[in-house]
Amino acid sequence: MNLKHIYISIVLLLVGGAAMATEEPRYEVVQKFEAFELRRYAPQLLAETEVAGDFDAVGNQAFRILADFIFGNNRQQEKISMTAPVNQRPTAGEKIAMIAPVTQTPKAGGHGTYVFSFVMPARYTRETLPQPVDPRVRIREAPAKLVAARRYSGVWSESRYREQESMLLQAVARARLETVGAPVYARYNSPFSLWFLRRNEVLVEIARQP
Repeated sequence: MNLKHIYISIVLLLVGGAAMATEEPRYEVVQKFEAFELRRYAPQLLAETEVAGDFDAVGNQAFRILADFIFGNNRQQEKISMTAPVNQRPTAGEKIAMIAPVTQTPKAGGHGTYVFSFVMPARYTRETLPQPVDPRVRIREAPAKLVAARRYSGVWSESRYREQESMLLQAVARARLETVGAPVYARYNSPFSLWFLRRNEVLVEIARQP
């Protein structure tokens, strides 16, 4: 299955489910700040793959791998519903904690190694989820967590993301909240959506408050 067919299939899944909203991870809003909101997410079951390349280009490869899995390339040959968002995070810095102001936007470095993930529909458990055939796909259980989230619209460029990431981290630092791990880039729309209507988010885990 080529990338064009994958994207078309994803669009058909999303449009075909218009009567039913695309499933998203469950969370509750704990507190709203001027530049972000603090959310408490329920545990999640994730299908992940790791790819290396330029920030703006690695998504194509990751999409092919993960979409192949949910479209039936698994041991049960079962199709899994597409959910939103698609998450991207760097593999480096996942265990870093910080509570210091970020004084400038991180430079767009391009090449790196990233983990992409699809959140599996809530009806699945680790035992009932179809098992991947492709060894590049791994299944991971993510525990409940506290997350700072900043929402924005616009293009999927690294420069746009870095701007929003910096704004989130600075706002979190001002609120004296401690972050855990690297920020996550969350994309909720298909590649065919109009850029100004896209819902994008920067997410970063927050250490639980004493």
